[in-house]
Amino acid sequence: MKFVQTKKAPSAIGPYSQAVVASGMVYTSGQIALTPEGVMLEDDVVIQTKQVLNNLEAVLNEAGSSMSQVVKTTIFIASMDDFGIINEIYEEAFCSHKPARATVAVKTLPKNALVEIDAVALVSKGINH
Repeated sequence: MKFVQTKKAPSAIGPYSQAVVASGMVYTSGQIALTPEGVMLEDDVVIQTKQVLNNLEAVLNEAGSSMSQVVKTTIFIASMDDFGIINEIYEEAFCSHKPARATVAVKTLPKNALVEIDAVALVSKGINH
């Protein structure tokens, strides 16, 4: 098992890792709209969703994976009213790749984020973790 840490995504804000690689898979922690420096972005679902997906991609890359190797995601959103726009940005990030997904509306996310996404992905062949 390998614990993943990259400076290209925000550090964990609790007692957990950005991701864990085990048995050829990477399991990411949920990403919110923090910059790599730890600054929470403004209260705009478009800006936040793009940052969340950038963070997710950075963690996956550090783990030896990529967005095209994602098997499953979970999206947590503060308001189902934002589902449509989050879906559009998500689709742009994944292009024709369509991993399995669950979307859940929640009352509150860490730091009052509007969206949080985690992922499970394959690790590239030849990466020894």
